Order: sequence, then C-alpha cells, then structure tokens
Amino acid sequence: MSQQHWDGVYSRNKSDSVSWFQQQASMSLALMQRSKQLKTSRVIDVGAGASVLADSLLAAGVCDLTLVDLADSALATTKLRLGDRAQQVRWLTGDILQLPLPNAGYDVWHDRAVFHFMTSAAQRNAYLAQLQQALVPGGLLVIGTFASDGPEKCSGLPVCRYDEQTLTQQFANGFKALSIDYETHVTPSGNTQSFIWGCFKKTIQLTTPE
Repeated sequence: MSQQHWDGVYSRNKSDSVSWFQQQASMSLALMQRSKQLKTSRVIDVGAGASVLADSLLAAGVCDLTLVDLADSALATTKLRLGDRAQQVRWLTGDILQLPLPNAGYDVWHDRAVFHFMTSAAQRNAYLAQLQQALVPGGLLVIGTFASDGPEKCSGLPVCRYDEQTLTQQFANGFKALSIDYETHVTPSGNTQSFIWGCFKKTIQLTTPE
C-alpha cells in the first residue's frame, strides 16, 4: 500500500467525510472488551487513521496504546483532537508489513479495514508474520474486513472480501476463533457497507515449513 495514496486521501477529505468514518467505534470497543484486563493491556490499533476508537480506549482507562497508520496526516488529525491526551499514545507511521514491532509486545491487536487491502498471498503472509511475533500468546485479535457482499474496492483500491469460513481460515494457524459477527456500516453519504468481524485468541506460534 502507498503512503502517498493515503496521505492524499486524508489531505483532500475531512476526516468525518471518508466512507469508513464512524461517530462511535461501537463494534471495535465491544469486541476488545472481551479482554477482561483491557485497561492494563498493551493495545495496538493497526490502520488507526483518524478513528475515534483511540478516544474511547483512553476514556475506558487503557494506558498503553499504540496507533499505527500509513498516513501521517490521519494521525495528525487524531493528535489534534486528543489534545493533551495525545501524550498517552505511541504513534507509529508506516506500513504494518515493514514496521519493526516489539516481540510479544501487545496483548490486544485491533484492525478495522487494513487486512482486506492485503490482496496477495505474500502480503497476507507478511501481515500474519507481524501479528504472530508481536501479539503475546493468549492475546486477543479483533479484526474487521469487508464481508462477502461488501464493496469490491475502497478509496479506489481493490480489496479481499470474506465470509465466516474464509476469514477463520486466514487465522487457522495459531488462533482460535472466539466469535464471528456482522455489521452494516452506514457511510457519511448514506450508503451501506457490509463488514465481518472476527475475534480470535492466539494459541501457538506460527509454524513454517522447513
């Protein structure tokens, strides 16, 4: 994915006018709260953009929060909105496939709408490798993608769409599915988009062929 592309998207559009904007990240927060120790968890939000999820997590008492996005302009919007609370957040700008992440550095990994941009096997494998090394054993993965009846493109880019079987298969190596949920997202323009949400528990390290 191109950093230039996403910086352009956020530079040209108000953060509350992009199709993925939510006034409240209700599904994300509800699924993340399956971690009974969420307040003391080390949380990473992949593709955080200008999402209000950060506001909700800080309000819920999360004190170890890392926000990741390709677009520095999107993170700048969140920093401005958070004001003094921005000092409580770690900010990482870059491609999640390439960023150096701490080994077993996170208890909760959240991703709303980044994984579905991984349209090649190589990208998905790189994503899974990052996830496996960065998420502690027993950690919680909360991931949302376009459902099988969702859009075929987002912001002009192709995406992969998933149903319960195909999403679960993506994380079959090393993760146990806790729940699969569906959500109808209403965009700022009034259109609807079908999302599927998976909540997984990390069980083992990824096995790779010799």
